[in-house]
Amino acid sequence: MYLEKIDSPSDLKNFSQKELSALSSELRQKIISVVGSNGGHLASNLGAVELTVALHRVFQTPKDAIVWDVSHQCYAHKLLTGRFSGFETIRQKDGLSGFTNIDESEHDFFTSGHASTSISSALGLLTAWERQKHDGKVVAVIGDGALTGGLAFEGLEHAGQLSKNLIVILNDNQMSIDHNTGSVSRYLSRLTVTARYQSFRYKIDRLVDKIPYINKPLEKMIFRFKRSLKGLMLTNNLFVDLGFEYVGPLNGHNEHELEMVLKKVRKLHRPVVVHVVTKKGKGYLPAEETPENFHGVGPFDVQEGNFKKPGSLTFTDSFSSAVIGLGRKNEKIVAITAAMAQGTGLSKFEKKFPGRFFDVGIAEEHAVTFAGGLARGGMIPVCCIYSTFIQRSVDQIIHDISLQKVHSIFVMDRAGAVPGDGATHQGIFDIALFRPVPNAVIMSPVSDVDLHLCLRWAVNGADSAVFIRIPKLACPPELDAFRQPVTVGKGIFVSSRDFANLSDEEYVKRSEKKLVVTTGGMFSEVKDASLKYIEEGGLADIFVMRFIKPFDENYFKELVNAYSEVIFVEDGVKTGGISEYLETLLLKIGFNNTKILAFDEKFYSHGTRQDVLKEAGLDTESIYSALKH
Repeated sequence: MYLEKIDSPSDLKNFSQKELSALSSELRQKIISVVGSNGGHLASNLGAVELTVALHRVFQTPKDAIVWDVSHQCYAHKLLTGRFSGFETIRQKDGLSGFTNIDESEHDFFTSGHASTSISSALGLLTAWERQKHDGKVVAVIGDGALTGGLAFEGLEHAGQLSKNLIVILNDNQMSIDHNTGSVSRYLSRLTVTARYQSFRYKIDRLVDKIPYINKPLEKMIFRFKRSLKGLMLTNNLFVDLGFEYVGPLNGHNEHELEMVLKKVRKLHRPVVVHVVTKKGKGYLPAEETPENFHGVGPFDVQEGNFKKPGSLTFTDSFSSAVIGLGRKNEKIVAITAAMAQGTGLSKFEKKFPGRFFDVGIAEEHAVTFAGGLARGGMIPVCCIYSTFIQRSVDQIIHDISLQKVHSIFVMDRAGAVPGDGATHQGIFDIALFRPVPNAVIMSPVSDVDLHLCLRWAVNGADSAVFIRIPKLACPPELDAFRQPVTVGKGIFVSSRDFANLSDEEYVKRSEKKLVVTTGGMFSEVKDASLKYIEEGGLADIFVMRFIKPFDENYFKELVNAYSEVIFVEDGVKTGGISEYLETLLLKIGFNNTKILAFDEKFYSHGTRQDVLKEAGLDTESIYSALKH
């Protein structure tokens, strides 16, 4: 194996072209094998193998910097930068991250996980290096999907203005997580047809390089001719208009051609965009045929390409079913997502109502403001965005939704603990971010039935913005309490008589009564901990905060009088969360026997959901311990 011989990128310098081809095959097989076992990002990584090899052959990290946008395509980079021996631990607790991580390697310049950031980060790094006389090159690798994010264009415009010698590699695979939409994708497709210019250019370059003595002067002489030819064949090139040199499109799976071009680009002293065309899922037929299914995946059967199906209905499945049902009854309902149609379950809505579905690409800020415009025009937008990504649109929530007092619904998928993806993807900040916002309702459903009830109320009963948090989790078994109608501000009281099958006599007999107040996504852990406490002679009822905001404070004050202790369990950050607020509320009425279990003010690493909860002190054992002591 060639991979086992690589301790750092410098080891690649002595590889022959034949060996590099074999190395690329090894990289793919290793990535497929490990992702099949651990889950992770497959299609994007398989598409970037030759590009990664070429970058590390031409540039010398960490003297040079490679900045990966999103960085879900960095697996080959990890394998080539001394992390082969630990690669099988990727996305597991205490193992390698599935993204670049500054705490993991000097070859990782940023901890990344969100899209469209690479150009701005790389430009800042390059500017700092130039100020400090560091002569390293800085390369930003960004996918065409990430160009739908406004931040990418802000970075491009500033880089052209500064005229720094930034290198931007545009990895064009004609799709992001879901198929790219919009003018950027169509524009890049048009650029791709200019391959005849590139073919002509590199034939001339290779010919000139072979002429002894006069090759350098001749290169300068024909430079103006090539620029004129480029002007004819690449009219209206956006990147040229922004102040960049443009090179491409190149075959992203021809390592030799990539390497030749990058060596020339390295010598330029002005910003340049290198347009590389790749195929997502390259080398693994199931991923080539349906790359959207092999973006972020759980463990799967590598031989058959089959996924292990979840054992029960998930909250995402429940939302998908609920919004389709409501869509059938109300033609004003429209659905919006930001390049996550499949991940959010809205792809099924798209099939049912294609004219009422909008995938705006990786542009969460636009998605929110677009929803506000739809609402002002009389529609009822249901916008589903992962909790970690809706962080990007806080200003739009405040200015374009709340201030406008528009009726709109935002479903925040992956709220709370998120397995596998780590610090950049934990959905723990949304409660603290949006609870202070005026005219905002925040709901936290506990089950499939409850989610249907909450979404129905949000569509038919609300008149302002409604935020609904749902976890990446299977829905718990239904209880009768979950079916109670929605009353604004009221939560769901679940007596231990119901979930622990206690008789009225047994219930009254137990003197040490405690109340666990929880967000919906933590119900399963709370119930299991409460059952264990009840089995040992205690008693614990559960109050689910169906409404995080508004919250019926008077009802809650009366409820807690029957209990000796209240324990809050919140799958959000403690600072600024609902639990802190309610604890203060109880202190004001003289009730001071409380505990709060919530996420601390820190970033939580990757692992399973249980790993993340255990680190935060929110797993079943931690909740049981809080009940017992």
